Amino acid sequence: MSRGPVLIDLENSEAAKPETAPAVPDLTAPEKGAAMQQVAALAARRPSRLARWFWSLAVALVGFVVSLAAWDYITGLLERSVILGGIATGLIALLCIVLLVVAMRELAAFGRLRRLDTIQHQAAEALETGDLKGARDVVAALNGLYGAREDTAWGRAELRDRQGDILDADGLIGLAETAIIGPLDARAMREVEAAARQVATVTAIVPLALADLFTALTANLRMIRRIAEVYGGRAGTLGSWRLTRSVLTHLVATGAVAVGDDLIGSVAGGGVLSKVSRRFGEGVVNGALTARVGVAAIEVCRPLPFHATKRPSVTALVRRALTGLFGGG
Repeated sequence: MSRGPVLIDLENSEAAKPETAPAVPDLTAPEKGAAMQQVAALAARRPSRLARWFWSLAVALVGFVVSLAAWDYITGLLERSVILGGIATGLIALLCIVLLVVAMRELAAFGRLRRLDTIQHQAAEALETGDLKGARDVVAALNGLYGAREDTAWGRAELRDRQGDILDADGLIGLAETAIIGPLDARAMREVEAAARQVATVTAIVPLALADLFTALTANLRMIRRIAEVYGGRAGTLGSWRLTRSVLTHLVATGAVAVGDDLIGSVAGGGVLSKVSRRFGEGVVNGALTARVGVAAIEVCRPLPFHATKRPSVTALVRRALTGLFGGG
C-alpha cells in the first residue's frame, strides 16, 4: 500500500523555533543556593558531647607534652650553658606573655559582645513596659559605648540636646536609634551588599569545584565580623566564630536560609538568569542568602532593636548589590 508525502504546517508552530524552545534541563545542577546552605549547616552544626570531650582531652594532652618537652629542653640547656638556657627561658617567657595578651583580648571581645546584647535587651524591655527610667539608662549606656567614637559625635550631640524634651520611653529610644544607630546601619548595610556582591560574582564566574563554598564561608565570616565592629562589638577569633554560629544557628532554626520562590522571583526576575546560565542563577541566589545572613547579623549585633526605623529589606539589599552585575540582575 503506497503512502503519499506527509505535509506539516510550521507556519504557526512556536515550538519549532529554536529561540522559543524550552531550555534543556541540567540534571546535574546542584540545589539552588547549595553553597550557602552548606555553609550554614557546617557553621551551625553543634558538635556532639563525645567530640567535645575528644578535642578537650587532645588539647590537654598536647599541652602537657609540649610543656614537659620545653621543661626538659630548658633544664638540659641550662646544664650545658647558662647563657643559652637563659635566652631560651626569656623567649618562652615572652611567648607566654603574648599568649596571655591574646587571651585577655579574646575575653575583652566577649565582653563587648555581651555589652551589646545587654543594651539590646534593656531597650526591648523598656519599650515593652514603657519605662522612661529604663530608656534613659539605655541612652546613658549608648553614650558610654560610643563616647570615644568620632563617627557618632554628631548623633550624640543631637540626642543630648533633645532628650530633655521627650517624656516617654518610646520616643526617647526612637530618637537614640535615628540619631546614633542610623548612620551605623548604613555602614553595616554597605558591608552586607559588598559580601553579597562578592559571593554572587565568584559563584557565577569561577567554575572551580568548592570555590563558591569557600568564598561564601570566608565572605560571611568577614561580613559578620565587620558588622560587629561597626556597632562596637569588635570580636577576636573565638568571638567571631561564636557570633557566626549564633547567627547561622538562628537562620537554620527558623528556616530563613532555605530558598523560596518569592526570593528568586523578586531578585532574579522569576528565573530568567537561570535560563541564560545556571551559574548566574546560582550566584544570585547565593548572594541573596548572604544578604539574609547579613540582616540577621545586624539584628544580633545592633545595640537597639528595630523600632523607629524599619528592618533592612533583603530584596532591596540584593538589588543594590547586584545592580549591573548580571545585566538586568
